[in-house]
Parts: sequence; C-alpha cells; structure tokens
Amino acid sequence: MKNITSTILLSLSITGGVFTSCDIDRFPNNYMATDQVADNQEVLFDNMLNGMYAQLKTWSDPMHRLGEYAGDNMMIRGASTDAFYEFITYSRTPDNYRLQSFWDYGYKAIAQASNIIDMAKDTDDPEIKSKLGECFYVRGMMYFYLCRAFGRPYYQAPDKNLGVPIVNGTPSEEEISNLSLPDRSTVKETYQQAINDLRTAEKMITTPFKNANTASKEAAQAMLSRVYLYMSGTYENPNRLYADSAIYYANRVIESPNFHLVSREDYMKSARTAPENYPEAIFVIKRLAADFPGDDYYYGIGGMYSNIGGMGWGEMYASAKYIDLLNETKRNDWRKGDDGIVDARAKFIEPQYSVDDNGNYTEVLRFITPNAAGTGYTYVQLRVNEDRTECWTVDENNKPKDRYPISLDTERAPEEEYYTINYNGATYTGVIDYEMSLNNGYPMFYITKCSREDNLESQLHSPIISRLDEMYLNRAEAYVKLGNLENARRDVNEIRTRAINNEAAYDESTFSANNAAQLVDKERQLELAYQAERSYDVFRNGGTLERKYPGPHPIDDVLATDYRVTYYIPQTAINSYPNGSTLTQNPTSDEGVILQ
Repeated sequence: MKNITSTILLSLSITGGVFTSCDIDRFPNNYMATDQVADNQEVLFDNMLNGMYAQLKTWSDPMHRLGEYAGDNMMIRGASTDAFYEFITYSRTPDNYRLQSFWDYGYKAIAQASNIIDMAKDTDDPEIKSKLGECFYVRGMMYFYLCRAFGRPYYQAPDKNLGVPIVNGTPSEEEISNLSLPDRSTVKETYQQAINDLRTAEKMITTPFKNANTASKEAAQAMLSRVYLYMSGTYENPNRLYADSAIYYANRVIESPNFHLVSREDYMKSARTAPENYPEAIFVIKRLAADFPGDDYYYGIGGMYSNIGGMGWGEMYASAKYIDLLNETKRNDWRKGDDGIVDARAKFIEPQYSVDDNGNYTEVLRFITPNAAGTGYTYVQLRVNEDRTECWTVDENNKPKDRYPISLDTERAPEEEYYTINYNGATYTGVIDYEMSLNNGYPMFYITKCSREDNLESQLHSPIISRLDEMYLNRAEAYVKLGNLENARRDVNEIRTRAINNEAAYDESTFSANNAAQLVDKERQLELAYQAERSYDVFRNGGTLERKYPGPHPIDDVLATDYRVTYYIPQTAINSYPNGSTLTQNPTSDEGVILQ
C-alpha cells in the first residue's frame, strides 16, 4: 500500500479509547511516528476505521432518545430524574449529560472520519479510496443528525438560523498553541457540508454492498434522499427542486438489486433478525451481545421499553395515540397472538396481561378519560360481565361496587368488541380486552422493536439508520409535494398493503389532494416508529406535535415555530471553547426564533 502520510497524530479512539474532553478542541492523546505508520499502514487504517464506527455505538443511544422521546409514539410511566425526561417534557436545559453525549460522540466521529480522510486523501489505492468513502458517509451523516437536533427546521430561514460548527479533524501541533474554533455555521451551510460529504461517499465507495453493518454507496444515497426531503419545504410551500432530489436518490436505492421489501411474515420478524440477514437494512449501528456485559442491557434503548429475559426497566410504553393508529383499519387483538395482528407493525407491541391466582385472565372494558385534575388523561379498566351488558368497579375486597351499562359501538364491526359507556357523566368508547398489568396506573404496552435481535431473549438491538421501507415513504412525500398523487399513492400502498393487506390500499377516492399529506405522514409514523424519526418529521413539515393521551407529559401542543423544537447547545461545549472563540447558544424564548 502506498505511503499515505508522513506524520500522523492519532487519538485514543484508535485503540478503543476516546478523547478526554469535549470533542474537537483537544489535542490527540497518542502519537505515532512516521516509521511506525509506514510499517503498519494497513492495520493502522483499519483500526482507525473501526474506531470511527465505534464512536457511533455510544452516539446512537442519545440519538434515539432525542428523536423518539420528543415525539408521540410513546409515553412514560411517571416523572423521572433521568436527563432524558427533559426530552419528553420539552423543558430544555443546556446542562444535560445525554445531550452532551450526543454532541461529544457526534463530533468524535467527525474528528475520527476527518483524520482518516486527511491521512489518506492522496492515495490512489482503490480499496483505501472506497474506505475513505465510508468516512465521508459517517461525517456527512453526523453533520445532518447534529443539525436537525440543534438547528431549526430547514424551511425556516436556513441562511439565517444556526446549525452546528463545521470543524473537520483535530488540530495540528502548530494550531494547538493558538487554537481558534469557528462559531456555528448556518443551517444551510451545515446541510451543504452534509450533502458534499454524502455525495463524495457515493462516488468513492466502490466496494460492493455486503451488509448493513458498514457504510455503502446505497447508504449514502439513502441518507441523501432523507436530507433532501428535510430540505423540501412544507406541503403548503414545497421546494420542488429538493423534493425531486429526494425522489432521485430514493430511486437509486429502490432500484438497487441489493435490497427488496420482505413479506409481511418476515417483516413481523424484523426486530428479531440480525440486520446483516435482513434484505431491507441499508445501514445500522451494529451492536453485539459482547457490548452489554452484566446488567448493561437495562441501559440500552430497549431497556426502557420492555423487560426481556429479566433485563430492562420496562417503564415506557406505546402511546394511546400510536395504538389507535395501529387499530384504525381494524382492531389488533393481541389476545389471539399472531392471528389477531391486523397491522404488522402491531407485532412490535406486546401488552402485558395479568392473571389471577389460578392463572386465568380477567376481561375488562378499557377506555381513556380526562384525569381528575383536568391536566391530562388516564386509563380506566372496568370488569365486564359475560354477555357484555355492564361493567363495574370493585371495592377493597375485590367485590363489585359501581355498575355501568355498556353497548356495542355501532361505528366499528361487532367482532372488534368496541363498546361505549357513560362514565361519570360523559360517554367514552373502549375495547373489551384482558386486564393488563399496570405501572403507576398505566397499562404496560411493551415496545419490542428495539429488542431480541438475532432471536435472543435480550435487549440486543442495532439502531436503524436507513432501511428500504423509508425510501418508499420518502418518495411518496416528495411526490405529494410535486403534485404527483398517483405515484405517491402507489408508494404508500406498497408499505400499507405489506403491513395490512390488499384491501387496505388507497384508491383515487380515498387518497386525494385533500388528504394525501395526512395519509403519507400517518404511514410514515406507523412504519418508522421507534427509529428516532417522529419528532423531526413533525416539525420539518411545519406540523404541530399533539400528545393528548395518558402519561405525565405536558399536553400542550408544540408548534414547529416553538423555540423548544431545537435542543440547547450543551453548556460543556460552550465552556470548552478556547478564549477568543464563540459558540452561540440557541434562543431561549420564541422571541429569538427566526422564521423567515
């Protein structure tokens, strides 16, 4: 292999360590002399590449929490002292260690990728050039993910609002003595950096696709499709050029022979399938069981959503809003196992049914009411008689107390077992189901999309960055923004009929200009739930986050124009900037938000 550099400064991340302080403003801790580099270039290069990917493992945990917890697919059992609770409540602060970890490891990955690029930029070795393309992919992806968290939605004055600092690489020996770092670039400039890197990756990666564990040409194309979709404006005021670009790159991936949509049956097994064996997986952050020694599974992504194999807190559950979306076509009856699954996405939800001392289930009517304080909502479970004519509460001795007549809901099919009840002076609709175990009064609808990878009864999960199903939905949204409703309907139906059945397909009368945007967004929410996309999807299209369902979260709507849509820059990053350099904080009120 060609001698690709004369002197290289390497961080501890080469050997599995990390920078000792806040990302980009610290001199690398290890030094490797020229003769050592010359003698060990192939090993060195691969070690550095592995170190770059290793940064993503730690980064992916807060990445998921920022994106998913701020959405409306989940709820938490109660208030928490954990820093992630701020993501749920939108009580933004700059002193949040999970936010800091997302920033730190994002920039560590950028620095590691940039160091490799600088080291080997003059190589003519085709294999090395292809691996350099992987570095450009990771760097471009990181800038995009950082900017969508810390920068305003692209449709809001991208040339004025701030994104993140563009700092590619660690400083040289000469620079360290008089270090100066740039302030945040604009959102537009940050997106352009991401696009430049991803386009370079697309050109440079020539190694054929092997699996989703490493970056590929198609991974770059998939990320470009998403980046351009984020730039494509709102449904009311679309940017046609960027919408067209989102379609172009989605097409490149969809047309690739390396991926195909799996059957409904295989899709329902996707959480249990190792990504290298799943034909829709484009890029994931590969995790191994060895990454989780001892009780570490408690602290993984799936650990908050469920308890699997005795591991996990199981304190966050599918929201009532998401359950209603799953049941919209027809009710999913989890009591019947897979035979009761109507929408394949319901396979990733597991209600925790309780049994009595004899191992028997108890039938109840479960419905939702406003809470007593009028500040939110609560679940109610009332036992029901065999002929479905009444429900009742029970006293401290488990004896019937207050009785309430119930009747079939005529707007749903009788076999779905939806019933109405007049309860405390108001009428509600609920479902007959088995009584569920409660945690702080909330039924435990476990989320298992982030558990059981490789068929292990554990919380093993490789966070999803890009899959083929997203490409169809990216393309559908872009088609709507271009006014091409026929193609948009076709793409939505590809995903929808796979998840439900052919009868669920939309036709021209049910998918029109009046509701196309809503139907695309709904399918995207159903399909991409628990992949850290939802909150960003709402705001980038100028939407409003509505969370009027049980949970301790505030039920006030969050508008796309709210200052809390962006996270604060971590205070540790601001404090670590060298004297004479400025890292500007995000607005602390709506008055500071620039919209146009």
